Amino acid sequence: MILIVSLIIILLFLLCIKYFKTQTHNHHITHLSVERGVFMRKFIVTMLVFTGMFCSAQDKGFCGILDAARYDEDATISEIYEKMSPAIVLIEADVKDGLSSGTGCIIDSKGLILTSSHVISGAPAIQVTISTGEVFKGEVVSVMGKDNDLALIKIKANKELPVIALGDSEKVKVGQKVLAIGNPFGFNGTLTTGIVSRIDYSKNKIQTDAAINPGNSGGPIINIHGEVIGISQSIYNPDNNISNIGIGFAVPINEAKNFIKLSMSNNSKLSKTTTN
Repeated sequence: MILIVSLIIILLFLLCIKYFKTQTHNHHITHLSVERGVFMRKFIVTMLVFTGMFCSAQDKGFCGILDAARYDEDATISEIYEKMSPAIVLIEADVKDGLSSGTGCIIDSKGLILTSSHVISGAPAIQVTISTGEVFKGEVVSVMGKDNDLALIKIKANKELPVIALGDSEKVKVGQKVLAIGNPFGFNGTLTTGIVSRIDYSKNKIQTDAAINPGNSGGPIINIHGEVIGISQSIYNPDNNISNIGIGFAVPINEAKNFIKLSMSNNSKLSKTTTN
């Protein structure tokens, strides 16, 4: 599109030059021809300015964020899902009230998984199903306090596992596009999309309208660059968390990174897992 506009402007410019040369050569510059010349000059200048503005807008994606000529939202979301979903797992824990089901993120190729502590809290047995359908026994290696609701578990897969990329929650802005991947109501690998609706600095939570339901807990909230910026924790609604009404909360990933770092320094099991 830019090339076509540029070619049109160049053609008009050349025609204008030829026009003025012809008028000057014939010495017939009448009042009418002068007016035409002024009009042509103004027209060319206007078109050149327009082309410059158009090219600049194309480079900035019309809003200074993305290149509109290169950015395809549907393709980008699909690509992120295909890249991230192999590192997302289903967690099922036997608790005194029955079966607790949630989601986890593989953060180390040796089998270290980040999830929500309320998913596995008090469970004597934990089962982890990875994207290939293989099932492994999960072992708790570290649990964070109730407010931040994070836990680390590990599995012995005897092979290299795909891992997620951790982003920087300090860079999160209200209005940014986000994706949530999880296992709501047993529908494994479900993808939903939304935006960052609010950042609750007092409670250190990221609010989103991406659909989060029971079973999503411990799953990733992902930015448009394919980086995890939060861990799904809870939803708010008037019917006792039976359904989603577009108010979900996630623990900022920087909180999780601090938790992982602290756990590595304090837990010998974790240190062995992340070595090599």
